[in-house]
Amino acid sequence: MAASSVNIEVVKGANENNLGVLRRFTKRVQAAGVLPRVRSKRYSERTPSANTRRAKTIAFLKKKEVTTELIKLGKMAEVSKFSKRRK
Repeated sequence: MAASSVNIEVVKGANENNLGVLRRFTKRVQAAGVLPRVRSKRYSERTPSANTRRAKTIAFLKKKEVTTELIKLGKMAEVSKFSKRRK
């Protein structure tokens, strides 16, 4: 789906009050279908690219390596996976 921007412009007429201009603007926004398109995309996220996933995985593995090394050297306490579990 191509990204398209819609610019809606309304110019106030000589004998038109502010409510009339606002009403015309909202009608044009509804006709353009801007709000439904934005609302449908609100909660959807793009799937990360392969490059991004690879970079995240590499960073995670490096961090894991450093943590295990620190635990082996005794500079970091080993954290239990279930330490916050209720009894």
